[in-house]
Amino acid sequence: MTLLVILLPPRPHAGPDAGARDAATSTLVHVLSPDGMALGNTGRSVASALPKADTVVAVLPPTDVAWHRVTLPKAPAARLQQALAGVLEEQLLDEPDQTHLALAPKPTAGEPTWVAATHRGWLSNQLAALESAGVTVDRVVPACAPGNSPQGHFFTQAGDDENGQADKLWLAWSDAHQALSLRTAGGLARAVVPPEAMKSASWTATPAAAAAAERWLGAPVLVRSDAEQALVAARSGWNLRQFDLAARARGVRALRDMGRHMMGASWRPLRWGVLALVLIQVLGLNLWAWQQRRGIESRRAETLALLRGSHPQVRAVLDAPLQMARETDLLRASAGRVGTDDFEALLGQAAAAWPEGRPPVERLRFEPGRLVLPAAGWDPAQLQQLRTRLEAGGGKLVASDAELSIARQAPKGQP
Repeated sequence: MTLLVILLPPRPHAGPDAGARDAATSTLVHVLSPDGMALGNTGRSVASALPKADTVVAVLPPTDVAWHRVTLPKAPAARLQQALAGVLEEQLLDEPDQTHLALAPKPTAGEPTWVAATHRGWLSNQLAALESAGVTVDRVVPACAPGNSPQGHFFTQAGDDENGQADKLWLAWSDAHQALSLRTAGGLARAVVPPEAMKSASWTATPAAAAAAERWLGAPVLVRSDAEQALVAARSGWNLRQFDLAARARGVRALRDMGRHMMGASWRPLRWGVLALVLIQVLGLNLWAWQQRRGIESRRAETLALLRGSHPQVRAVLDAPLQMARETDLLRASAGRVGTDDFEALLGQAAAAWPEGRPPVERLRFEPGRLVLPAAGWDPAQLQQLRTRLEAGGGKLVASDAELSIARQAPKGQP
């Protein structure tokens, strides 16, 4: 699954259009990763020229996100945004209706959690501009967020002196207690970073800021480009597209998101397991069908061999069981033996089942396989007695208004 990571430009903090500028005409730093881990193609382009990908993640600059630690209010999901605004009203730099708030991944009501705050109008315009250019942003993540491991990243803002002078150098700092970005000029940055973290923290810097960062820090730093830093940020579990800025995933988009999620790396073991199960089932069904075919073919061959062995005069075999029965009947008839469907056998069945007190019949008729008697003079009790006795002896009675038909019961499995 390809991943496109876009680094949004910093929001202008001065001028009447500070919240109205968008990414439509800006040159955006982006990276296209084949799997979300490896660094693929990187570059700069306008939104309409961005490459296509399965998933798109936008990264907010560290200077445009403020962080607050609060106890998550116990409020319904529909009113949680207003509840957060009420809790943070005194801490927000902008008016609550101009501020977009987002919760940390998997928050618990009544427990402390981190809340990210950014300019609502500006972020909404960025997303709308990308949408109008045909780029659907699935997640919005911060470039710098609070975490257990202390980290510091040095960078220069667009328009700053490209030689990374100390008065133009910025530091994005994060640890378990805070996440902020500030200039390194003056003593505020050194006051914010705990002394014990200066040596234990992970330090990175953009190529333009690396030299000044090492002079300020007094130690070497790992050089990491904006694209590499954005890809690292995209791996976090954050998603600032919440509340009224949440992605509208319905219909085809919802199915696409579900399919894309299931094709992710975390679902790979399950996919392999399902595939293995399907293959086992298919192989098992094929093996069972093969065994069934072998059994049928074996029984058919045995029946054919028995027919030809018992009746070698039969040349063309069309229905072996039927032909076997016919040939056997012919042999029995030629030997003078009575068959179960012959006149003598059916007459004997009728005599054995004849009701007491019933006079003999004056006439009868034999047809192949059945004995036909007149139905006149039979009452229901006598008919029921005759039927019961015939069934006990392997025969059956079919009665109508005009005649009674006595025949042999068909063996089970035959009509």
